[in-house]
Amino acid sequence: MIRLLVGILVFVINVVYRNRPYPRFYVLETVARVPYFSYLSVLHLYETLGWWRKIDWLKVHFAESWNELHHLLIMEELGGDGRWIDRFLARHTALLYYWIVIGLYLVAPNAAYNFMELVEQHAYASYDKFLIQEETHLKTLPAPQVAIDYYRDGDLYMFDEFQTAQPPAQRRPEINNLYDVFVAIRDDEMEHVKTMVACQQPDAHLQFSSPHTPQLQTEVAGN
Repeated sequence: MIRLLVGILVFVINVVYRNRPYPRFYVLETVARVPYFSYLSVLHLYETLGWWRKIDWLKVHFAESWNELHHLLIMEELGGDGRWIDRFLARHTALLYYWIVIGLYLVAPNAAYNFMELVEQHAYASYDKFLIQEETHLKTLPAPQVAIDYYRDGDLYMFDEFQTAQPPAQRRPEINNLYDVFVAIRDDEMEHVKTMVACQQPDAHLQFSSPHTPQLQTEVAGN
């Protein structure tokens, strides 16, 4: 089922948007935010019911959605959402996947994380291919202001927060042109893959933590 869900998304992105890269990435980023919303919804439900509380998981998944939001804002600034049909398809697909992933996360959290791992792997491969094909052209274009504000000039706490495989402040993308922006987005996707892999480990409920949280403080009262 997971491979079918990913396969449908890949078909829409790669086939329907074969020769339209910015709308393709716009659709991809619109849908890519959704599983993190699903995880947060279920985690908040568990906390509301008093079953258990995972503060670090909430922080990391929100940071992931925040990162994907800025990918989406970049694609919008590049004109990826210019046609109503693209917005219609992206938003309705996102709504469908939101409820699917909620059901999956309730029943089998690791499967829900595996779904997102595969989606992020596809995103990484898509951006990497685009960079290889369009390197020369992209280096002649300026970086969108939203990318400069996010990667270079903004508060980078949230940027560090979703990258659980490395300590805070270790990665600082260089943003001089549009090529650098897409390199940063591509590398973000691989960091998401690493985080999704970490969430699937057998001892994740004990070991998974926010980059800004000491390991021994990951489990909190009421857990």
